[in-house]
Amino acid sequence: MNSKKVFLDTNVIIDFIEHSRAKHDIAVRLFEYLSVNSYQICISEDMLSTIFYVAKDKNVVLKFFTVIQKKWDITHYGKETIDTAIDISMKMSLDFEDVLQCVCAKNNNCDTLITNDKYFFDCGIKILSAEDFLSPTIK
Repeated sequence: MNSKKVFLDTNVIIDFIEHSRAKHDIAVRLFEYLSVNSYQICISEDMLSTIFYVAKDKNVVLKFFTVIQKKWDITHYGKETIDTAIDISMKMSLDFEDVLQCVCAKNNNCDTLITNDKYFFDCGIKILSAEDFLSPTIK
């Protein structure tokens, strides 16, 4: 049975927070779907500072953080995850942040990583865009 645990990439969260972004509406639909269907949502703790830095309305972001801390898994990397991501990134000349997020998702037993990046490192878990995740053919 599907444990229904997803890892959200930073860009999906920023799409949700920032109304002006092109993928805002799909991010809103994604968050509604995940909530209604009782998905366990996972992100890494380093994403909080990135989201805060990028987002325009800092107060909205802080309120958002208050809500997600109560409902989401906010994970840490730890040395093993970081070492693995460094090794993979160096050997394969890959984007370190993407590799780090994927390894973190896999190490935290997420079924799916949802990102709006077109090319994302495949660490052995399902990687989908928000649109593909919501697509009826995926369900």
